[in-house]
Amino acid sequence: MANEEVKDGKYVETGDEVIKKPIRQWMLKITAYAERLLQDLDELDWPESIKTMQREWIGKSEGADVVFKVADKPVEFTVYTTRPDTLFGATYCVLAPEHSLVKEITTPEQKAEVDAYIEKTSHKSAQDRMADVREKTGAFTGAYAINPVNDKKIPIYIADYVLGDYGYGAIMAVPAHDQRDWDFAKKFDIPVIQVIEAPADFDLTKAAWEGDGALINSEFLNGLHVKESKAKMIEFLTEKGVGKRTINYKLRDWLFARQRYWGEPFPIIHLEDGTLKSVPFKDLPVLLPPLPQFKPTAEGEAPLANCPEWVNTIDSETGKPAKREINTMPQWAGSSWYFLRFCDPHNDEAFASKEAQEYWMPVDFYVGGVEHAVLHLLYARFWQKVLYDAGLVTCKEPFKKLVNQGMIVAYSYQDDAGKYYYPKDIEQRGKEYFVKGTDIKVNKQIDKMSKSRNNVVNPDEVIQEYGADALRMYEMFMGPIDAEKPWATEGINGISRFLKRVWTLMTTKVANTGSEELSRQMHKLIKGVTEDMERLTFNTATAKMMEFVNAWSKSEQPLAKSDAEKFVQMLSPQAPFMAEELWAYFGHDKTITYEPWPTYDASQTKENNMTIAVQVNGKRRADFTVAKDTDKDAIIAHAKQSVQSYLDGHEVIKEIYVPGKLVSLVIK
Repeated sequence: MANEEVKDGKYVETGDEVIKKPIRQWMLKITAYAERLLQDLDELDWPESIKTMQREWIGKSEGADVVFKVADKPVEFTVYTTRPDTLFGATYCVLAPEHSLVKEITTPEQKAEVDAYIEKTSHKSAQDRMADVREKTGAFTGAYAINPVNDKKIPIYIADYVLGDYGYGAIMAVPAHDQRDWDFAKKFDIPVIQVIEAPADFDLTKAAWEGDGALINSEFLNGLHVKESKAKMIEFLTEKGVGKRTINYKLRDWLFARQRYWGEPFPIIHLEDGTLKSVPFKDLPVLLPPLPQFKPTAEGEAPLANCPEWVNTIDSETGKPAKREINTMPQWAGSSWYFLRFCDPHNDEAFASKEAQEYWMPVDFYVGGVEHAVLHLLYARFWQKVLYDAGLVTCKEPFKKLVNQGMIVAYSYQDDAGKYYYPKDIEQRGKEYFVKGTDIKVNKQIDKMSKSRNNVVNPDEVIQEYGADALRMYEMFMGPIDAEKPWATEGINGISRFLKRVWTLMTTKVANTGSEELSRQMHKLIKGVTEDMERLTFNTATAKMMEFVNAWSKSEQPLAKSDAEKFVQMLSPQAPFMAEELWAYFGHDKTITYEPWPTYDASQTKENNMTIAVQVNGKRRADFTVAKDTDKDAIIAHAKQSVQSYLDGHEVIKEIYVPGKLVSLVIK
């Protein structure tokens, strides 16, 4: 299960219990590339928000590794801390329940409590464990650690808010200056020792002081502030041999195995002597065998173990018996490099030739959702760098420019257990919603449109009723490309009517010679749509075309054929099928696809009118439009006429004209 599939220890789809247990897994060492993934972000033309998300996910920090010996036992553990300067305030340590030392150091008196807590924790996902819950839980191991700066014994607890796969799975706790540690200390009655000076009015009995200040109660650090005290403490730990300066990353190595049937098989074989070997190149690709069912074995092995004739094989290079790897790769394997194969899809010698890559890569322009920020987009960057180091690709970053499209959202229906239902299976009773034929109550909410939420609109059905052009154009008309947009099928009606109106005008109101005014407006339309397309504001481009069609339909004269063809060219990116039909209707034998984008005459795009605001005693009362060359006297006369009802019975004592903007009249 992925973390998001588990809620309160149960699989959200079925309610089955889920537990956490250790399994040997294939990992990709993405941590080896943490610094390069971080530094190379500066070279990318990506939204700053995406770069920030990747930086925070990689999570570079500078601090110290500190070694704590376990009292009365020949073992020790290491913690990583960004605040080694606060070591004099460490009053306890916490190990993750899954830490390898837990069973070894737990005393007989505490064993039952510790075992029960470990069992309870195994039912929680990592997300649940890291949630900011003030009610902290844990168990005392009965063991003590030696604080390396003062040799004092401090208790060792286990707690679910520490994860085994983050850092070293162990922390030193300074409750006076970390709220999470403070909450835990209060729960278990652990001493709180202040080592950073707080304001005089701050009450440490009510919360932790997490601000800056001079060091106190810290012997050789007293009076120093953070930067100086951290450096001096790290120097002390290094000289004593119980610590060292360390750069750490939150990024964890990439768990790359799945215990399921679908997914690329690992090209790995297990030999009888326990060694592993890559499948020889000549034997690739390794293909999945057909299986009658895809359940795990009775022993809990992956489904491929059900096919011994596939699992049991021969190493073609030595002739020795071998077994295939039964785990498969995640979907990220294909999505991390597919764009490279697109460069050269028919090459039988390599996934892409050097020449093809140099022509196509890096991807100039990538449109992708923000939900991929620390998944696909990060994985693809890592994959590219590995291939680059291996000399297999020509650039170190895959995507030069990135734009995040806004999500399409729609109503979804979810019960209290977290399971989603299809809208067709829901009925409304009063103001509440239920699964049809049951008493299962569901919550109606706006959600990202997703197969996992069962709220996807089937495009085939929309196309069947309205056509592909209407669907395509409606999606671009819904709003700015980067904005979240609510789906409303009825909104396609307006686009459908617009396209029908365009077809009617194109086939009934076009002539070789047309309206000069419409021709002038066409130049403005080309300018506006061109700028909108370059800015990716497709919705405003559509709005401009709609305005032009309104003017065309009201005009008593036809549109010139040359202008009609320019309109069709601008319509083509949004309604390609209809545009091709109209292009052929106007007598063209070849596709519109390769026609150059229409150009405009800049002199025809200048606005000849201006809008004048009219104020009476400082309050805006009217607006009117006049030609730009209208003289001052005519404008003031027009202004007075437009607000005559406010002037009746009053004397105008002052007239102020701000050229091209407003007329201000003062009356008494």
